[in-house]
Amino acid sequence: MHNPDGTYILFRCPACQQAHKVQIEGQGAWGWNGDVTKPTFTPSVLVSYDGADAGQDGAPPKTCHSFVTDGRIQFLGDCTHALAGQTVDLPPWGAS
Repeated sequence: MHNPDGTYILFRCPACQQAHKVQIEGQGAWGWNGDVTKPTFTPSVLVSYDGADAGQDGAPPKTCHSFVTDGRIQFLGDCTHALAGQTVDLPPWGAS
């Protein structure tokens, strides 16, 4: 977890191999339990991006949809990556 300026948190997604951003202050903020070691965010975290954004020219759009609860990521069935339907520990910030 990384908290650059206090308005949002970044966490490393082990499925997408990139950071996902969760707004924790201001309009539209997610609920957050305040724990940077074992965070819980509500509601679910939905990240959609063009495959080209991930360095895959011509690739179809990607979706990562999860619940982050007590430091674990539950990937939902609409994810387009290999961890769809699985639950894993949130990796430490900086882990690959």
